[in-house]
Amino acid sequence: MDTEEPTTPSSPTPRKRPDSGASSQYATALELPIVLVAAVVVGGLFGYLLDRWLHTKPFLTLILGGVGFYAGVRDVLRRVTRSG
Repeated sequence: MDTEEPTTPSSPTPRKRPDSGASSQYATALELPIVLVAAVVVGGLFGYLLDRWLHTKPFLTLILGGVGFYAGVRDVLRRVTRSG
């Protein structure tokens, strides 16, 4: 009887990750416009729905759209200063 262990093909060595600095900056640059637009859309949509429910067109749409814009700009600035 053979006492040799069966040989298994060696798994490929894992690749090293490239420098994450450039890819992180690229991801942040792609994320920032989406964050800003999403905040404005969510605020405006919520205001629109409240306007329809309370019959106060376009008062709350403008107010909550502005609040969404403020929140979006604040979030973008927070993300930029954190990554810098």
